[in-house]
Amino acid sequence: MSIRSHEKRSGASKSQLSVDRGNVIWLTGLSGSGKSTLARSLENALSMRGMATYVLDGDLMRQSLNKDLGFSDADHAENVRRIGEVAGLFADAGLIVIVACIVPFACDRILLRELLDDYDYMEVFVDCPLDVCSQRDPRGLYDKAARGLVTQVAGLDATHETPGSPDLHLRTHLVSPEACLDALLESLALRTALFQQVRTAQPVVGKREGLPEEHQN
Repeated sequence: MSIRSHEKRSGASKSQLSVDRGNVIWLTGLSGSGKSTLARSLENALSMRGMATYVLDGDLMRQSLNKDLGFSDADHAENVRRIGEVAGLFADAGLIVIVACIVPFACDRILLRELLDDYDYMEVFVDCPLDVCSQRDPRGLYDKAARGLVTQVAGLDATHETPGSPDLHLRTHLVSPEACLDALLESLALRTALFQQVRTAQPVVGKREGLPEEHQN
């Protein structure tokens, strides 16, 4: 199954370099593994090289489009399907779409690859042991689970099938965020002609990668 082109292009582009057909980079991993951090760093690195990007964060999507979904196996699958459809629409508009969202089941990862195959889909496993994720706990999810306030946490009391053959495997507990970003950029540069610009394009003068604007000086 593939997403059909739409005559009306999305208005989400940041008026940067775009192509007729975009790409989808999907970061999957446990909560606290570093998906969102890496997604924003990648967005910054590509945007500074003039590439039109858009980040779809799974947590934010659950507060909007998917706020009617829970955390059952069926709801996890529907959450992933909806985000996949949205990612395809943005990619069809020529954007590089970076998705930060856990995909707990292998069958859903297979479906995503089929759904987004036209957009040079790239699956990135952001790997981090559960005990390290629990210590980081940026959303307080594991703390809530320990106090019995939430259940069905992937990797804890709900199934998480480890990706067996991702396009890129990053171990965020062993290497720095900067090294993970470098590895991701290098992998992207090897994949398509579009991303060859990652190697050759220079960031916008006056900014340094990985730092928010208020810390650029």
